Amino acid sequence: MNRRDRRAGVRTTPTTSNRPDIAATPATLHEAGVRHLRAGQHLDAQICCQQALAMDSSHADSLHLMGLLSSQAGQYDHAAEWMVRAIRQEPRPEFLSSLGLTLLQQGRNEEAFKVFDKALQLRPCEWDVARECGISLHKLGRLQDAHAWFDLCSEIRPNDFASLYLRSRNLFDLGRLEEALADARQAHRLDPAEPNICSHIGVILRSLGRDEEALPWYDRALALQPDSVEALNNKALLLSQLHRFDEALATYARAKALAPDNAEIDWNLGHLQMLTGNFEAGWTGLEARWKRAPGPIYPPFSQPKWLGEEPIEGKTVLVCSDEGLGDFIQFARYIPMLAARGARVILFVPDQIASLVAGLPGVSECFAFSGRTLPAFDMHCPVSSLPLAFGTRLETIPAAASYLPRPDAARVQAWEDRLGSHDRLRVGLVWAGNPNHKNDRNRSIPLHVLTRILDVDATFVSLQKDVRPSDQAVLNESSDIIDLTAHLGDFTETAALISCLDLVVTVDTSVAHLAGALGCPTWILLPTTPDYRWLLDRDDSPWYPTVRLFRQDKTRDFETVLDRVRSELLTLIVK
Repeated sequence: MNRRDRRAGVRTTPTTSNRPDIAATPATLHEAGVRHLRAGQHLDAQICCQQALAMDSSHADSLHLMGLLSSQAGQYDHAAEWMVRAIRQEPRPEFLSSLGLTLLQQGRNEEAFKVFDKALQLRPCEWDVARECGISLHKLGRLQDAHAWFDLCSEIRPNDFASLYLRSRNLFDLGRLEEALADARQAHRLDPAEPNICSHIGVILRSLGRDEEALPWYDRALALQPDSVEALNNKALLLSQLHRFDEALATYARAKALAPDNAEIDWNLGHLQMLTGNFEAGWTGLEARWKRAPGPIYPPFSQPKWLGEEPIEGKTVLVCSDEGLGDFIQFARYIPMLAARGARVILFVPDQIASLVAGLPGVSECFAFSGRTLPAFDMHCPVSSLPLAFGTRLETIPAAASYLPRPDAARVQAWEDRLGSHDRLRVGLVWAGNPNHKNDRNRSIPLHVLTRILDVDATFVSLQKDVRPSDQAVLNESSDIIDLTAHLGDFTETAALISCLDLVVTVDTSVAHLAGALGCPTWILLPTTPDYRWLLDRDDSPWYPTVRLFRQDKTRDFETVLDRVRSELLTLIVK
């Protein structure tokens, strides 16, 4: 080869080797491409792949490398195509793992899991594959399945920090808090300088109600990483729980200085402002829910959102549910006010409450989610944004004694017939909310604890739907509670049953709002730090005139709360 040929050879294969006497092949071009990728020279890596594929269009390693380059450029569709072509040539576990990661980047979690599963079948006991399978299943909400994969990670690599940390986070989401704590503590022993595990231990301890133990863990995390927004946010949440509100506000301010656009901080700060009565700032803060991940499940309407600025006279405004059933019931009080401004109001709501709210004054039409077909409208407003739209302050809450339509007389009579004679005080009972609620551990009560009030001379009626297995066993053995909940098809039936009762005793759940909105005397059992709408240091509610609040004291147990309830019941019966 003469000098001219050698120069041409170097130019056409400039990245194969520092030795131009080595002939370029797809394999040597791929190796050079990998070196360029590791050096951050992505264009040179791409040129190597293109040259390799020009020689052999089925060269699997080069196809895979093209996929990796596309993925790093954020071109996930192209990346997946390259990787699929590589897998067709050689279905190697590492190719499948790369494809699985690319699918995760696209949000195609179910497909990613299937790919990871196939990779693991080809090469059992591959830690990376087991980890990605667990992560993809966790993202899908398939926590039990994810746990099996994280267990496998720990079997493959015993006493491995990452395996323990991943399994701990999954156990936490499963509600297996003590096991999550054990894994997290072991992970911390393996890497005590990792701030995220310190913050995670704090979160677990707070969820276990061990707040005083949790606080030092957040401080450890911040000592290791002073600018950790997550640790600051978690610490502020805990300080709120401890009623150290000034410190909580200062900690949120520190977090916001680091991350001014962080929706989670704004959301949590909004709750604290609402809890302490600062509605003006609080309602605005709660609008951060739209930027959180995940945000509310809400249709992608093309029409503009109404938040109170524009005139609505002569306009059709759609009011849509955006959070829980209790939230819609609480804020349904604003719907007649919307109509009073001259708007034609239509509702879009969950099926369970459609018939309940369809008869609200000012409602032109009401549509259930299951129908999904809506008429034309000009603007929409999430129901939970109505207080903001009306500029609500503590002193301007619209608090009618009752504002929901009265249940149909025939339905009420049917419940009277089921209940029988009304010769004693009738008390409705709800002891548990949604088990998936993030604060369920603090707001729900095991039925066996509630039984301490059942010895008073009253007729107790269950309003509790979806009874948990442990509570069902207690309910089956109790002759003191009438359980007719099999007849409660929707909230209209629940409203009819409540209309037959003298009092409802309930934890903080949707039935509390329903009973209050119907004007039924209602006693709500609250944890030490309640949801924002119940405020602090008062036994009445500015939202519901017929509601009394029974709060935990510093002992944070419901036994003392129920002892007060029992005493008040006895007084009521004597009267």
